[in-house]
Parts: sequence; C-alpha cells; structure tokens
Amino acid sequence: MKVLLIKDVKSLGKAGEIKEVKDGYGQNFLINKGLAKLATPEVVEEWKKEEARKAAELKAEIEKLNNYKEQIEKSELKIEREKAPVGIRGSVTNKCIAEALKDELNVDIDKKSINLKKAIKSEGLHEVDIKLGHGIHAKAKVNVVGVE
Repeated sequence: MKVLLIKDVKSLGKAGEIKEVKDGYGQNFLINKGLAKLATPEVVEEWKKEEARKAAELKAEIEKLNNYKEQIEKSELKIEREKAPVGIRGSVTNKCIAEALKDELNVDIDKKSINLKKAIKSEGLHEVDIKLGHGIHAKAKVNVVGVE
C-alpha cells in the first residue's frame, strides 16, 4: 500500500514523502496514529496545494519582516527621559523601546525580541539588536534625550 507521510516517521521518511509499506503497518500504525494518509491522487494533490499555500505565507512573512528591518534601520527612535545629576532618571528598557517602535514606526515587536545586554542609563545614541524572526535581525538606533 502507498501512503503519504504527514509527519516525519523515524526509520521510514520525512513528511510529504510517498512510501510503499505493508498493508498492516500502513493501516494499523501509520494511518491509525495520524502519521500518514492513504496516497490517493486527491490526497496527494491536496497536500501539494497545502504546501504551496504554506510556502506563499512564509514568503509573505519574510517579506514583511524585511520591510520592518528596513524601516527600523533607516530611522532613529527618540526616547525622552528626565535628566539626573549623572545620566538620566530611571532607565530605558526593552519595553520602552518596543513602545517607541509601536508609536513612532507602527511596528509591533514583542519586548522579548529586543536584545539589550543591560538597560540604557545614559543620554546619547545607542544601538540595539532586534530579533524579528526567521533569522532576520535589525539594528535600531535609539536616541535617549534628557529633558528638564
């Protein structure tokens, strides 16, 4: 019997492959456990359409993230903090940077994706690494300005 693997099966193959297996193994184990489907032409065609749709979604997602990266890297975020005798009062955290990205650039980034080694506690221009996903990183310029 021919089966289309839906999930990777150790010692048999990877998802998307069509394999010839014994009837009992295919019916009682692979199909019963949801690891495979009977490889009829309709099932194979449906699988190909689904894979094409997933590939298109992934391409669109990567394109969107690259646009975000371009937008972030060509702009400079301005964050105002109250001046202190030395530096600024409080600090600029990844949460503050995420809020500034949302307000200034309309880019919604999770604060956990912003990589700060330590909180920013001084005025001036700072460079921050932002993980956007799918291996795409952006370097954001954050200008911390002290106000009276």
